[in-house]
Amino acid sequence: MSKVLIIWRGWAVLLGVLLLGWLPAHADINASERRNINMENPTHYNLASFAGGCFWCTEADFAKIDGVVEVVSGYTGGRKENPTYEEVCAGRTGHLEAVQIRFDPEKISYSQLLDIFWRSVDPTDGGGQFVDRGPQYRPAIFYHDAQQKNLAESSKAALAASGRFTRPIVVEILPAQTFYAAEDYHQQYFKTCPLRYQSYRQHSGRDQFLVKIWGSEPRTATAAPAAPGQTRVYTKPDPVQLKATLTPRQYQVTQEEGTEPPFQNEYWNNHREGIYVDVVSGEPLFSSRDKFDSGTGWPSFTKPLAPQNITEKKDRKLFMERTEVRSKHADSHLGHVFPDGPRPTGLRYCINSAALRFIPKDDLVKEGYSEFLPLFEDTGK
Repeated sequence: MSKVLIIWRGWAVLLGVLLLGWLPAHADINASERRNINMENPTHYNLASFAGGCFWCTEADFAKIDGVVEVVSGYTGGRKENPTYEEVCAGRTGHLEAVQIRFDPEKISYSQLLDIFWRSVDPTDGGGQFVDRGPQYRPAIFYHDAQQKNLAESSKAALAASGRFTRPIVVEILPAQTFYAAEDYHQQYFKTCPLRYQSYRQHSGRDQFLVKIWGSEPRTATAAPAAPGQTRVYTKPDPVQLKATLTPRQYQVTQEEGTEPPFQNEYWNNHREGIYVDVVSGEPLFSSRDKFDSGTGWPSFTKPLAPQNITEKKDRKLFMERTEVRSKHADSHLGHVFPDGPRPTGLRYCINSAALRFIPKDDLVKEGYSEFLPLFEDTGK
């Protein structure tokens, strides 16, 4: 990284330490004070290890995923025992900044974690990641068994064949080695020092690159179909990623409880067959089968497609009491529900188009929502 940003990141770390209320007497933490989570892993959880550049960002990307039990920032892949942050940053240890993840395979698969990893890095850059330069920041996958190795190699080959990137995929796939947890002030940095973390991430170029490559596609496990026997995972990206991926209107509606203009929004007059999902998380919300013309100028539905993805709360703003509708997993503001709809429910879910993403019937399989295809079989709608 540039000298200016090295100095900036160093100050960010120091300020983070001071905020936590302690400053280590020296940089080298005693080995007895380090946690190696290999020794703390219950048999029903699995381990996964990834290097994706700055571990503050990699940790934040995985920590919010349902089914991920713990994410620890640290160092691995090198030759020095109990390395310090300064030693790794200087490139003298052979270690990479990495994260080690404990996850529940009954809730999320290793393949889904791989999908999150690929959508969180520049897999064509072997000289570092974004503003962080040097071999200690290069991306890598560390497999813990033969199955993980095979899955990692297959996913790497699939990404290369997709044509998404014009340059070669250079991410190394390596056997897992001893993992050394980083100093405590690095752990959950996105939570303990959110303003400094968000400023660093915004200026690192990471999210700008990911938006350029992936556009508005979710960069979480929601983008991939669920593995057999597993449920799809829906998550809410961090605020920096939301700002980078949502349009100003989408952000205002979903995050600031705004309301878009009637008759001047994307879906109020949409008559195509398909489903509507949360624009933030991808969780399915409504179906075209339950959509009707309410005359209000907003998309209106008689019922949710997946009631488990909908929450309701009292809204007493504007000197009246209404029932607000929000998504369960992303907690996006969607709109309101009123008791003046048609049969059979008598309800009118009045929803902002900006909170939704429409998936046509013909794209349900490709987008990973094949379970909803039977809704549209043998219908003339």
